[in-house]
Amino acid sequence: MTRGAETKQKTARRFFGRVTLVMVFFGMIASSLVARAVYLQVLDKDFLNQQADTRHLRTESISAHRGTILDRNGEPLAISTPVDSIWVNPKEFAVAVDKVPQLAKALQVKPEILMRRITRSMDKEFLYLKRHLNPSDAQRVMAMNLPGINVQREYRRYYPASEVVGHLVGFTNIDDQGQEGLELAMNYWLEGEPGAKRVLKDRLGRSIENVESIRPPHHGKDLRTSIDLRLQYLAYRTLKAAVKTHNARSGSVVILDVKSGEVLAMANQPTYNPNDRSQFVAERYRNRAITDIFEPGSSIKPLVVAAALESGQYRPSSVVDTAPGFVTVGAKKIEDSRNLGRISLTAILARSSNVGVTKLAMTLQPDQLWGAMTRFGLGEMTSSGFPGESAGMLTHFSNWRPISQATIAYGYGVSVTPLQLAQAYSAIGNGGVMQPVSLLATDDSSQGERIVSSETAIAVRRMLEEVVRPGGTGTKAAVEGYRVAGKTGTAWKFTKGGYSEDKYISIFAGLAPASDPQLATIVVIDEPSGELYYGSDVAAPVFADVMSESLRLLAIPPDAMPAREPGNAIQAMADRNAGP
Repeated sequence: MTRGAETKQKTARRFFGRVTLVMVFFGMIASSLVARAVYLQVLDKDFLNQQADTRHLRTESISAHRGTILDRNGEPLAISTPVDSIWVNPKEFAVAVDKVPQLAKALQVKPEILMRRITRSMDKEFLYLKRHLNPSDAQRVMAMNLPGINVQREYRRYYPASEVVGHLVGFTNIDDQGQEGLELAMNYWLEGEPGAKRVLKDRLGRSIENVESIRPPHHGKDLRTSIDLRLQYLAYRTLKAAVKTHNARSGSVVILDVKSGEVLAMANQPTYNPNDRSQFVAERYRNRAITDIFEPGSSIKPLVVAAALESGQYRPSSVVDTAPGFVTVGAKKIEDSRNLGRISLTAILARSSNVGVTKLAMTLQPDQLWGAMTRFGLGEMTSSGFPGESAGMLTHFSNWRPISQATIAYGYGVSVTPLQLAQAYSAIGNGGVMQPVSLLATDDSSQGERIVSSETAIAVRRMLEEVVRPGGTGTKAAVEGYRVAGKTGTAWKFTKGGYSEDKYISIFAGLAPASDPQLATIVVIDEPSGELYYGSDVAAPVFADVMSESLRLLAIPPDAMPAREPGNAIQAMADRNAGP
């Protein structure tokens, strides 16, 4: 063999040796990979499943909607409607940051604001971009297929009756938690409990499969209120017109079911629309009928007369001498518009005598008068459970001076809410039994508490009928076809430095039908402007309008139909029998 051939042979052997070494090396690597694959996929497959789950499996919340708020007849006052919220995982969206202008346009926000929000949250995995979109709008955003952009189903509160029941129902925040009114008071009942599910997501973060249900959602329970939406509309409309007519600062109307204590209507002016968050200002959304207090003026006099009758010192036929038209208590001179002389308890109410009621009150022991006022609910919160309710103001009799007892008799030095006054009058209408006030529908009327005797309640009610008849101060509160018992009230407003001489509260409180009261209605108009400001001129007509329509809507039979002459009745019957 030549030297050249030998060299070629050695070179070939070295080449094949190297090839073999490389092949063995790659074979070992392949064998290791195969072995690793077999190990992971057969022997230790849970590891890969865990890694896949970590990257693609997510736990999502399943929203639960709040319960519906209904009126007593099933009409919706607050309902939950489905909406979608868009959120982003900023870390995942970082690769598509150039799409911010298109995304901002779809969300109807400014691109620079959206960019700033996302870039400031790069260390987070969750950031809301837009809450409560219509599902169709959210679908258009999701159709852009941007990484890290996700949609979450939520619910938004809607109030079909808007401002008509705004003060009573209240509203929720953007997270559907009650903030005011019944939404807040009954939040524990209305709110739902979100559920949870495990979903499989693709690389863009979109849900592609529901893997399992972890916890089903529990939706909130429906709430049936005591409100009759028909009466609520009526009270709202009538009150709004009166406040506008008299250019008043505000007003309230409360209608109670005398037998059950249920609030059938509660309207306030000014009002607000709970569907419009720009109107959420405390001055507008507070429920004045429950939170605001006022000095009731002469509307408190029936309670004083009831206290006098309960003391045993007076009877319905008793007479009080009001001559010479004034009485002096301490340094204060209390006057009537003229000298009424000797008048009955009925005349004290019918003609609203400050002197007469003062003399009644001053003959009672302080604890007797205070006890009667307390039993009527003054100075204490009702059982409504409404957030922010005021207890009014009635100081303990141990702190009274003689002048305190005198002024309380005609409604000064004591403060009430419209709801408290309505509850007190409903007790008179219910034969001396006070029912707990309820904003929820109830068929249980057995919880009442007797606060005065039925004889006293009936006597006071009959006296109050004379207020509305000719010669009384409340003739404008009369309702055709029905007997009405009620009382006017006009009180000066207390301002800095004392009582104002040009700012008034106009009040009318009454019951109907007086023969067997079913409804107690309170009308309060705050600071009416112009020539008319007495309760008899401002509040009494509102009472008449509200009560007239309410009695007819509830189909309560009239108790004061005009008597027909026998001949006319016979002729009317003959006409009906004759037919067309």
